[in-house]
Parts: sequence; structure tokens; C-alpha cells
Amino acid sequence: MGIENAEAGGVSLPARRLVFAYYVTGHGFGHATRVVEIARHLIEAGHEVNVVTGAPDFVFRSQIKSSNLKIRNILLDCGAVQTDALTVDRLASLEKYRQTAVKPRNIILASEVEWLKSIKADLVVSDVVPVVCRAAADAGIRSVCVTNFSWDFIYAEYVMTEGFQHHSIVWQIAEDYSHCEFVIRLPGYSPMPAFRDAIDVPLVVRRAHKSRSEVRTELGIGEEVKLIIFNFGGQPAGWNLQEEWLPSGWLCLVCGASDSQELPPNFIKVREDAYTPDLIAASDCMLGKIGYGTFSEALAFRLPFVFVRRDYFNEEPFLRNTLEHYEGGVEMIRRDFLAGRWTPYLSRALMLRPCYDGGINGGEVAAQLLQNTADGKNCSPAKSGARRLRDAIILGYQLQRAPGIDISIPDWYLLSENEVGLNHTLPNIEMNGDFSLTHLDIRNVEVLHGQLHGLSDTVAFLKSLSALNDIDLGKSAEKHHLREQAAAAGIFNWEDEIYIARAPGRLDVMGGIADYSGSLVLQMPIREACHVALQRNHPTKQRLWKHALARQKAKERFTPLLQIVSFGSELSNRAPTFDMDLSDFMDGQKPMSYEKAQKYFAKDPSQKWAAYVAGTILVLMHELGVQFVDSISLLVSSAVPEGKGVSSSASVEVATMSAIAAAHDLSINPRDLALLCQKVENLVVGAPCGVMDQMASACGEANKLLAMVCQPAEVKELVSIPTHIRFWGIDSGIRHSVGGTDYGSVRIGTFMGRKMIKSIAASLLSCSVENTSVPINVGDTEFDEYEEENIELLRNEASLNYLCKLRTHRYEAAYGKKLPESLPGQIFLEKYVDHDDTVTVIDPGRSYSIKAPTKHPIYENFRVEAFKALLSAATEDEQLSALGELMYQCHYSYSDCGLGSDGTDRLVELVQEIQHRSSPTQANLFGAKITGGGSGGTVCVIGRNNIESNKEILEIQQRYKNATGYLPVVFEGSSPGAGKFGYLKVRCRPLAKSSMDK
Repeated sequence: MGIENAEAGGVSLPARRLVFAYYVTGHGFGHATRVVEIARHLIEAGHEVNVVTGAPDFVFRSQIKSSNLKIRNILLDCGAVQTDALTVDRLASLEKYRQTAVKPRNIILASEVEWLKSIKADLVVSDVVPVVCRAAADAGIRSVCVTNFSWDFIYAEYVMTEGFQHHSIVWQIAEDYSHCEFVIRLPGYSPMPAFRDAIDVPLVVRRAHKSRSEVRTELGIGEEVKLIIFNFGGQPAGWNLQEEWLPSGWLCLVCGASDSQELPPNFIKVREDAYTPDLIAASDCMLGKIGYGTFSEALAFRLPFVFVRRDYFNEEPFLRNTLEHYEGGVEMIRRDFLAGRWTPYLSRALMLRPCYDGGINGGEVAAQLLQNTADGKNCSPAKSGARRLRDAIILGYQLQRAPGIDISIPDWYLLSENEVGLNHTLPNIEMNGDFSLTHLDIRNVEVLHGQLHGLSDTVAFLKSLSALNDIDLGKSAEKHHLREQAAAAGIFNWEDEIYIARAPGRLDVMGGIADYSGSLVLQMPIREACHVALQRNHPTKQRLWKHALARQKAKERFTPLLQIVSFGSELSNRAPTFDMDLSDFMDGQKPMSYEKAQKYFAKDPSQKWAAYVAGTILVLMHELGVQFVDSISLLVSSAVPEGKGVSSSASVEVATMSAIAAAHDLSINPRDLALLCQKVENLVVGAPCGVMDQMASACGEANKLLAMVCQPAEVKELVSIPTHIRFWGIDSGIRHSVGGTDYGSVRIGTFMGRKMIKSIAASLLSCSVENTSVPINVGDTEFDEYEEENIELLRNEASLNYLCKLRTHRYEAAYGKKLPESLPGQIFLEKYVDHDDTVTVIDPGRSYSIKAPTKHPIYENFRVEAFKALLSAATEDEQLSALGELMYQCHYSYSDCGLGSDGTDRLVELVQEIQHRSSPTQANLFGAKITGGGSGGTVCVIGRNNIESNKEILEIQQRYKNATGYLPVVFEGSSPGAGKFGYLKVRCRPLAKSSMDK
């Protein structure tokens, strides 16, 4: 586990003594410790280094004994605010940054410019404080950043998911970074789009001062004792560590324990000023969270690292992938960490043979680069700041979708997902009648039931399943196998039957958010789909991951267990695997409540995705009384991209439940299955969606629009798309979420409006019944109460169960002028008690828009009915113009509700520009609208089905990229829903022996 000598002659001596101003971010000690290593080399070369930091002085002075080290204690940024050692509070992080760096920005700039001039700095170095790059530019001093991530990338997803009101923060940070000369990029780097020039260096890592045997002798620990170092950084956690959590004979060195914390006898408290690299050199493995400090030291010392995933810290996937690439990491599931089920993970760690073979002299290399730059050498090519910014900043478009799989492509983030091959949809393969899978190079898969329906993505999924069968898990995780592939290879008995279901995403052509108000909607199932492979086995036969096996053995009996692998999890910072005992779903003799289930899956946000999959089991237990006596293994592979408003979650739910139904011989028609899947999303996940997404995924057919009335889910018909008409989806890149605040508040406002309309109607009805001799004024209309039909009309409106049952003229005549634009939640609750929506809760302290959200579904229902009727009209040009106009009206109505976005508005404007540059008879594109829940996501476009319209779609795609830096994904084509697909039952013929290891 030793570390090789990093010295290679030191930094060359310069012609003159240089002055460096080195700024350190306020997030974590890892930044400070790597600054120490670089500053040490600069000072040894005779330079002065002024460190600006919020970290304690001892972190620097304990390692550098020189008068050339100057420390200035000031905090100019705050990093990420952590609620505990494993969880980041995204909104609090943005708010604190605003207080720390945005509000006092002018004061900071003025004071830093003055200070930099006063010390006569030759170079400003930032790790990785944004504002100082701008301050350096204002002072006329060059600047360089040294980092593995940048805050514009980290904060971008926080903005998209939690605090869009803070979006200007991200733009400002990126603009600050754009003044930087270049970035010295450290291994395990994440996308840093504000920097156009990067120089890669080896690991910057602290050296060990003592040998393994010296440290163990000082600690009184023999060489035969297994020693683990417990390192979760400087965040106090108050871990309630227990003696039985360690294997017998092991000892654990605990870093960061408080003076008052009592530890069991096999846990040893480490002094606050202890030198961690020496302790790491003496240890057999490390247990902690992944940050640059722990990551770099684990790699450099070739120390196995058992890590617990952190929530919402977006540098982690890139560090983790690098760590696992060099076979140095094992992930411990959080609930096993907190419950003390450590043994299987520690045992697995000792089997690893970390193989990092890169350089560890990054401190020296970086110091040489900084010296050369300060001395006028190593200049970057001159570039326009505006061009650098336009080309590099992706921000609210692509940043939150950053994959992080391929660590060998340094500039991948300048391209879109489909440019780097992350769009897994394959070209259509012509297949008809009977054919052999051997012709498709899937020789070891036998289809026992079902048809492929000519779907190339299903063929691709079968190939990937077949490839898993050939992975030899007995060999320590070959580098070309992703962790999720290895995990999936270890859960199936290949000689037994596997059930496969498929469910597509959907393009919301018309209807959208009016679904939960009972509107008619028109939905098209898209080509991209989710596949789920499922196998059920008796608990004694199921192949288990090691930690799951240990948990079962601890019970001294095998009970039904669920294991899930999600392909594509590394596209975001979430765990690729999930497992649970199915008995966890039981509360005594009954299934646990949906409320408890929400809390269960919320315990570990990195595994919250599992609620969409495992939640189908709980819903089937609740609603159909299904008892699951066998264990279940599930592989989920979805090509429906997340956050783009094309129902990625619905496709996962529908495919999963379809596979479960097939494997358990449950007869559930597509409509009922969709309603059950909606319960998964509403009640287990906690997202207040309507049912149209699940209905389109379950009941749709290729090249047809599913026309359904959401009251709650009545399929009217499947409307064939005329051959001269085509629909496209264009992704804005702005992440969409029906769990977001905008969608939820608009839904609440809609239901509040319905409640108020019912109350007004009830009041009018009461007056009418009590005083039948007096005409009643309803809005601008006066009618005679002796007319029974008018009384019946009010009676129906007083008991209105769906807003879309109210016709547009009745809304305008009787209610539109009586609704307020907005209303505080507290005032509404005091008067109306509740809004009668089971999936949302009114916040008394918040004000809700009422009129626009109430009006939208009433008019949208009318627009959709007109749209459906026009699809069968004869005159092509007039038909397309009218259809497009209805889509434009829908789009602007979304904006009135507060569900628009800059990106989707820009796409719609581009469609209009291209449409209107030609005469109506020559136009190819005719309309566009935001889709689904709004606030980003995808725009639906209607046009002629010809080559010219495709060229114009590509033009829009390119013009959008030129304006934003993001090349949109274009959705085109259609495919059958889950009901039409049915299911496949396959058997794989083993080609290689596999072990039971994960």
C-alpha cells in the first residue's frame, strides 16, 4: 500500500522571486490540502505564496515552515452547504452563495483589486473561487485555476431542481471563470465548460512522512491486525459506532470525531492535527465519502476505498468512475452503513487490487506551470471573451445532464448527448415474419414467447442481455465492464426463464397539464423506450450480491428479496443498484402505507429512483392483493432520456409493472395497468402527475395519437396521423420535473380555482332555489330562475368534478371575472378548508396563481377537441395552419400559468421565424408548443411530412446550439405501447461460468 517517491528534481529556479495570491474555496479540507502541496513547491523554489482561505492556519503551517507563506483569513465563497456528512442542501447552498459572494460582490471586487495591487501579485491562482478571476482581470493580473471541478457545473443542477430564481448565479460564476487564463485540470475532473483551455496534470497528493510499520508501532498496532481508516472529512456527523460493526479482530481509526464522542474499544479516535497520509499508509482500507482528498490519497497509496455515496454533490460521479477504473473502490449502500452491516463490503475491499499507475507528482507539475505563467511563459492563445463564453457555457441546458462515463474524452462536454453516442436508439432494422436470432448475432438467446415487432431497440436490449451472460465475474472487474453491467450479470440464473417488457416514452401533442382537470389529450408514443428484464426465483435459488447474501444469512433463513440494476445510472449521480427484503414492504400483516413508503425511499436520495421500480410491487400488493413469495431480479434499461418531458418515469413504471404481471401471470388490461402506475408516481414517488403519461405508454400504438379523456382515463380512440403530417419533439435541454415547485403550484392553483367555481355556483344555486321569483345575475348574464334547465346547469357546476366539463362560454359568462389573479394559501384555507386534491398540499405561507391555471384546462380541452376534429379535415394547407395555431395558443397559455421557460420559448420562436419566411402555401412547419408539465423539457412541432421540413428541423437544432451552446436532441418516429408489445419470455444459454460475486 506504499506510495512511491514523487520527487523528480523539484521546480526549476526562476530568474526572479515571484508573488502568488492563492485563493481557496470554502468547501472542504480537500481543497486546502492540495493547495498545501502546490504551495510547498512554489515556496521551495523561493517564491512568496499568499493563501486566502477560510480553513484553519494549522492546515498550512503544519506542513510549510517558511516566512514566504502568508495566510489571509477571509471567505469569498461557500461551496456546498451540507446538512450532514452525506447530504448537500441544494437550495441553502445557492442562498448562502448569494449572501457570501453575490450581494457583497462590488465590495469584494474593490477590496481584492486593492489587495492584489498592494502585494504586487504576479499571478492569481484560484481553487476554485470564481470572483477572484474577475478581480484579477480588473487589477490587470493574469489568473489560473487549479481544480477538478468548477462551481458553475455544480450549481447548475441545484438551480434546475431547487432554485431557478438563482439561475443568474450560475451565469455570473461562469462569466467570472471566463477571465481565467486556463485551468490546470486534476485527474477525476468533471465538466468545466467555462474554461476553454485546460492543461492536465497528475494527481496532486500529499506525501507520507512515515512508513506503515513506523505508524503502526507508534499506534501500538501489530502488522497482523486489519486496520480501517474512517474518513468522512470535516463534517461532524455524530456517528453512533458499534463494536459489532467491525469484523472480529479489526480496528478502526476514526477521523473527525468530537472530543465528547465515546467510541467502542475497537474504534480509535484520531487527533485533530494527525497527518492523514501517514494513517492511510498504515491502513488496509478506507471507509468514507469521496472527495478529492480521499480519492487522490486512496489512488496514490493503492488503498482499497469503501465509499458511501453523497447526495447532490456532482463532482462525485467523475471521481468515483476514475476510482473504479483503477479497481480501487467498493460502494457501501447507505442503509447498510448506518445499520452497521459493514463486513461484506470490507471483505470485498480486501479482495481488490488497486492498480493506479499514473503520476503522483501533480503538485510539482502544477507549481512549474504556475511559475512559468507568472514569469510570462506558457501563454494561452488569445480568444474573445464573448466567444469563449458563448462556446463554453452550457449551464441551464446541458450541465445537469452531464454523463461522466468516459473519463478519456476531456472535451466531451462541448458536445450534446447524441453527438457522443449516448442516444442508444438504433436505426430501424427491417424484420418481418419468422426470423432467427442467429441472423442478428444473438445466438445464445431463445425466445419462448412473444414477438420483437421489428423493433431495433428490443434487438439491442437482447444483445446486451446476451452479453451479460458472457461476463466472467470471477475475474476482478475488468476495466471495460461498467459496474452496473457486472452487477446485472450477477443476479440472473441464465438457464431459467427471463421476462422482458417494453414501454415507450410519449410526446405530448395536445392536452398536457390539462389531464388532471379531465381534458381530452392527444399523445404519441415515441420511438425511445424502456426495457425491463425480470426473473423470479425461490429465495433459496436467487443469485445474491454479497451484502444481500450476508443480510439473508444473518436472518438464518432465505426470504423473498428484490434486486434491481438500472442501466444508465452513471449518467447522473445515483446508485446503479438497489436491493431490499420484500418483507420491508409489510407493516405487520398488511402492506406498509404509501406515506411510509415515500419516507422509506427518501432515506437515501441516491437510491430514490428505485421508488419508480419497486413501488410497482407495493401498489400491486395494496390494490390487487398480490402476495410475492418469490425473490425478484430486475434489470431496467431505458433509452427515454430523463428530464426532457417525454415521460421517462412513466415508461419505467409501465415496463416494470408489465414485466411483473407477465412473470406472475397477472391479467391486467393496459388501461388498468396505467392507473396502477399513476398510483406509483403519485403515492410512492410523491410526484403529482396526471394519468396521460402512463396511458400513452401502456395503451398507445405506433404512428397513432392516443385520444383519451382523463376522467380518470377513458380511451376515446386511436387517431391515425395523416400521412402528410409529421410531429417532432425538440429538447430544450432545460430539465423538466413534475415533482418541481412550478408544476405543483400550478396544479394547486387549478384545484383552488375549481373549488372557488363550485362555491360560486352553489351560492347562485342557493339563491335561485330560495327566491324563485327574482332573476339571478350570473356574470354578465341574467336568466329566469323558473327555467329548470338553468337550475340544472348551476347544480352541475356546483358539483363540478373536472374543470374541463365547464364549457368556455360558461367560464367567461359566470366565473372568469369572479376569480382572483392569485390568493395566499392561508386565506384560501380559512374560507374553503381544502382544495380537494389528494396528491398536493397547500402551503399556507405561499401565494398561488388562480385565474390562469383555472382558465388553461377549460380552454385547452376546447383546443384539443378542435385539433382532433381538424386531423380529419380535407384541405391540407388550411388544416396545417389551423392545427399549428392551436398549438401556439396552448404554448402561450402555459406561459400565462408560469410554466414556460427561456429555452422552450426560443424554440417556438425559431419555428415561427422559419414558418413565416415562406408564404402559407410554401411553409413546411406550422406550429409548436411546450409539452407535458412545462418549465422546460421538450417542444412539440407540427409540419409537413417531407424532406424540406426535416431540413428545417435540423436548421432549428443548429441555430439553437449557436444561441445557447446546447445541441438539442430531436425525437422523431413512433413505436407501440406496452399493451401492444406484450411481453417476451426468453432463456439464455450460458456461454461462460459466472461467480456469485457482484
